[in-house]
Amino acid sequence: MIGPSSSHTAGAAVIAYLAQKMINGPIIKATFTLYGSFAHTYSGHGTDRALLGGLLGFHTDDKRIRDSFRIASERGIEYHFIPNDTVTDIYPNSVDILMENEAGTTMLIRGESLGGGKVRISRINNVEVEFTGEYSSVIVVHQDQLGLVAHITAVLSHFGVNIAFMRLFRESKGQTAYTLVEVDGDLPKGIKEMISDNHYVHDVMIIEP
Repeated sequence: MIGPSSSHTAGAAVIAYLAQKMINGPIIKATFTLYGSFAHTYSGHGTDRALLGGLLGFHTDDKRIRDSFRIASERGIEYHFIPNDTVTDIYPNSVDILMENEAGTTMLIRGESLGGGKVRISRINNVEVEFTGEYSSVIVVHQDQLGLVAHITAVLSHFGVNIAFMRLFRESKGQTAYTLVEVDGDLPKGIKEMISDNHYVHDVMIIEP
């Protein structure tokens, strides 16, 4: 990590890097709401630069993180940092990232920095989830319908992809659901398009570490 290597910098950059992979198209606006020690030290420890750098697509060892404020401004990205020290029933070193793309689509991601550069994504929009981003991952947003998981696994099998972990999270029965699949190795091209070829699939996100 460029700068202090800690949960305040390396983890913050990874959280934001994963977040920007989940929304389609260029991001034009981002609001970072910081909790726990993030809220108290985000400026002095460089958490703000690390978060913005990750959102710009920079890995933790990218020297451009130091100039992330300037680069974001040059790209026309509006950004805000909001410390929240009133919410206490939340994992320390947590951040909510509310993103908006050029199409006006918004997405809220909650990430938790666990230390040593390891993170956990714990919320996508209104749904509680859990994944680390350590593996190549497919996140499928879909209607909670019979046969959707079978459809996803059939596509992965077609491409010869071995599943390491697979979890389904949903708002409630029959509503929006998120299927998170972490796999061994890289994800071949064409997977996103084939999974998307289902009436009940709303979006497919491909995340490579």
